[in-house]
Amino acid sequence: MILSKILFRVLPSAMLALALASCITPPRINAPPIALAGLAPVGFPADIRMIDGAGPESTQNAARIISRFTAAADGSVDILALSGGGSGGAFGAGVLVGLTRAKMRPQYEIVTGVSTGALIAPFAFLGPEWDALLTEAYTEQPTGGFLLSRGLGALFWPGLYRNEPLIAMIDRFVTPQLLAAIAREDARGRLLLVGTTNLDSGDAVIWDMGAIARRGEPALRLFRDVLLASASVPAFFPPVMISVESGGTRFQEMHVDGGVATPFFLLPDMESLLRAPQAQLRGAHAFVIVNGQLEPPATQTPRNSIPILARSLEINQIVQTRDSLAVAVNFAERNGMQFQFTRVPADLVTEGPLDFNRATMEALFAQGLTLGETGRVWQTADQFLRAQTQ
Repeated sequence: MILSKILFRVLPSAMLALALASCITPPRINAPPIALAGLAPVGFPADIRMIDGAGPESTQNAARIISRFTAAADGSVDILALSGGGSGGAFGAGVLVGLTRAKMRPQYEIVTGVSTGALIAPFAFLGPEWDALLTEAYTEQPTGGFLLSRGLGALFWPGLYRNEPLIAMIDRFVTPQLLAAIAREDARGRLLLVGTTNLDSGDAVIWDMGAIARRGEPALRLFRDVLLASASVPAFFPPVMISVESGGTRFQEMHVDGGVATPFFLLPDMESLLRAPQAQLRGAHAFVIVNGQLEPPATQTPRNSIPILARSLEINQIVQTRDSLAVAVNFAERNGMQFQFTRVPADLVTEGPLDFNRATMEALFAQGLTLGETGRVWQTADQFLRAQTQ
């Protein structure tokens, strides 16, 4: 597995880095005090984001967000959730393009994403007219270059890999034109939501990307930073520092991969919405694209620390995703929604979410494309469970 190889190469340097970090790590502005009132990104209102699952305020914010979306002209409500998965995002991109070709892709009233799913989400939200750029982003970029090692620089800076290639990709595709298009769709009552993880507070943070886009081109940097943060796997890539303020005092928050807090989400604060089903969700169609596999590939794990750690992380990610699917199924049933999902087939061989080899990315995209084009992409939870017992 690629993760094992990476850990094997970098762990000795990481151990030394721990000894040196206190004197050479770049300083940062203080994090805000816990539960500071009125905290918001500098230059933005507080309601462009919400803390997910943080008590009564979170419940109110979740209900407020849900109340904003508008059903399609035909009365249907379609929700798409895009999971993390690193290079597995090529699979999700292929699925969407395949659905377009099969004329089976609805307009999604709500699109959510974390990690690589956050990078796909704007294109999924804007629709088939943006498929060419989505395809280019996941199949025609120098994807192997994403893992640009810092070398000894990892001793001095957070992140074993440089994030300049990822920044360059986001800046190339997230343009003022894309921002304006998202703002127009948001004004029609559609929602684009992206998750990050605030490492300082430990919270999952849900960003209303349409609300950010409505503020025009000056919001472009924050929009890009949220996507970058959501896709920044901690320790492997540096975190994104977001400046916030309250009462005229400025602070910095440290944000990383949204998949740290949750593999995916259909809506904010699903636990509270489970307790109080929402009438406007009844009859909605919920779709989840899992940009990874749900069955740990069988392997003989070498008896030493690095492969054991790598294998443990891989299995933990799969288990968390399966648990989240169970919660999503329950959520959909309680709210009278139809639920379907897809995931990377178990027989497709990759070396994990950091396998950005071009051949792997093209194979993942092609697999998703085929499933989407042939109409074999979606399955229910019952269908998945039956297949596991056969």
